[in-house]
Amino acid sequence: MFSYPQYAALCNTLKLCALPLPVWAHQLLVVPLMHRSRALARHVVAGGLVADPVSGTNDTITVTDNRTGKSYTLPITDNTIKANDLKQVKSPDGAPLKTYDPGYMNTTCCISKISFIDGDKGILRYRGYPIEQLAEKSSFVEVAYLLVYGELPTAPQLAEWNRNIMRHSMIHNDMYKLHEAFRYDAHPMGMLVSALAAKGTLHPEANPALAGQDCYKDLALRNKQIVRILGGGPTIAAIAYRHRIGRPNVPSNADLGYVENFLYMLDVLHEGPTEYKPHPTLVKALDVLFILHAEHELNCSTSAMRHLASSNVDVYTATAAAAGALYGPRHGGANEAVLRMLERIGSVERIPQFVQDVKDRKEKLMGFGHRVYKNYDPRARLVRKIADDVFAICGRQPLIEVAMELEKVALNDEYFVKRKLYPNVDFYSGLIYKAMGFPEDMFTILFAVPRLAGWLAHWSEWIDDPDNRIYRPFQIYKGEGIRDYEDMSVRKQKVDETATAMKYSNRSARRAASLGKQ
Repeated sequence: MFSYPQYAALCNTLKLCALPLPVWAHQLLVVPLMHRSRALARHVVAGGLVADPVSGTNDTITVTDNRTGKSYTLPITDNTIKANDLKQVKSPDGAPLKTYDPGYMNTTCCISKISFIDGDKGILRYRGYPIEQLAEKSSFVEVAYLLVYGELPTAPQLAEWNRNIMRHSMIHNDMYKLHEAFRYDAHPMGMLVSALAAKGTLHPEANPALAGQDCYKDLALRNKQIVRILGGGPTIAAIAYRHRIGRPNVPSNADLGYVENFLYMLDVLHEGPTEYKPHPTLVKALDVLFILHAEHELNCSTSAMRHLASSNVDVYTATAAAAGALYGPRHGGANEAVLRMLERIGSVERIPQFVQDVKDRKEKLMGFGHRVYKNYDPRARLVRKIADDVFAICGRQPLIEVAMELEKVALNDEYFVKRKLYPNVDFYSGLIYKAMGFPEDMFTILFAVPRLAGWLAHWSEWIDDPDNRIYRPFQIYKGEGIRDYEDMSVRKQKVDETATAMKYSNRSARRAASLGKQ
């Protein structure tokens, strides 16, 4: 017999706890045939699946449903069970068993070879390469090749890849005209999302809805869209930035490097391409930040990319949707939130009170903790090193002292240590961007441009995945049963007017007053 804590842990492992556990405990008994405390021994790396070093074979688990008395043996592969295998477990009335997992807290939806994360140990690898080595030795363009194609390029391959990307940094003139339609204060991410979707209308030959559902099986066509998006992304971002600050647009300088050209398009004025080049230290710093932000497994935006890809929509619309997910403050806006938090604290002397307010749930500690990492985010250490290089060129941000002291206090406070709240990549990146002169509404843009590489790698992998299916999860319906339609004459008001209230502008209030409707 299992103890109650062991029993609860097993149920949680299988995600069969849709009902409260005390009730569920009387309905389902789970008996493992193998010892389940063993950590994940098989994982996906660049070379393929690594065999289980302990058994060399797949494990199984037996489920006995006490509602019916039937037992089922389910295979365990890569420490997962297939949700479809649970369909054979049926209730007395024949309804198949399903899992309930809001937020996908314990759901695996694909097999991927792109990146590997061990959150407990603070490990991040792209295609098997440690992020620390790539940040030190590689470049963003090389890393983008690695993510998309699975291996590091040779010198000729890298040169050709870079030429193709930079050639497509010259975008259609319609993209410039599109941005002219935006208001002067439009958020750059709103412009980027719109422009990415609009860019797809320029390439009907690469739209499965127009060119045929199998068009992306043509690798040459697929590769063309990848370099179009990677090349055009920084240009679109630069247009959004210059529109936001009221500067005229400038064409891309394809003779420069990827990050160097991006900074050039942001900042060049009257000097022109022969007289203006971004500072090499700042180019290197942003290049490393691009590497660190290029890929991070199945986060919200990458999941959105795969979700839309499952409908076989064109890659531009899918990329726009991923960028839209990144725009959300729970995802890509975190470094901006860190900066606002540090500004609220204001000085080192106010940190103790702020920390106490966090413990009392009066404040939120931004830039600490991560959905995946339960250790120090490996990217955060690298970002901290970059900060000093940037500050040496652009000046030291006054808030850096607040950030360093807050980090020190949090890492030594039992409240935060017990909750495994360590600094993440967003904690220092916002300070770096601010030191480099980027307005806060550009911070998420600086996340989105490098993440294009990761999104496109997952998009391409999804196309080749033999298990790909259109994403269509189920729900647990808790609404009304069948009801007959009621005529207006006998209908009673059931929705309170406060539920349908909406805000009106002062102009609308003025009109309402004039019309006697206020």
